[in-house]
Amino acid sequence: QVQLVESGGGLVQPGGSLRLSCAASGFTSSSYYMAWFRQAPGKEREFVAAISWSDSNTYYPHSVEGRFTISRDNAKNTVYLQMNSLKPEDTAVYYCAADQSKATIFLSPDYWGQGTQVTVSS
Repeated sequence: QVQLVESGGGLVQPGGSLRLSCAASGFTSSSYYMAWFRQAPGKEREFVAAISWSDSNTYYPHSVEGRFTISRDNAKNTVYLQMNSLKPEDTAVYYCAADQSKATIFLSPDYWGQGTQVTVSS
């Protein structure tokens, strides 16, 4: 059974940093594309970052590029999202996702975690 479990969310001041973790089980994450999405209250779910199975390619939207970094540790079956220079508009529930296909990882991944809350506020 595929399972993705996020951790590391919390309250942080504007300009601060957080690192989210996503522990994967039930499949070999090294053969999957892994991604992070977020959803703020009243807004649609938004793609945040993705990484290829080989770790050679990463993908970000303009809204987070240069501030967020996705990485993975295949030995630990874990993917990370380092978030720096956080802004109040980054406040959202952050979800980890996985899919075997590059065609679908950005829009409709097969597998999702339960989410972790990130709040950026002074």
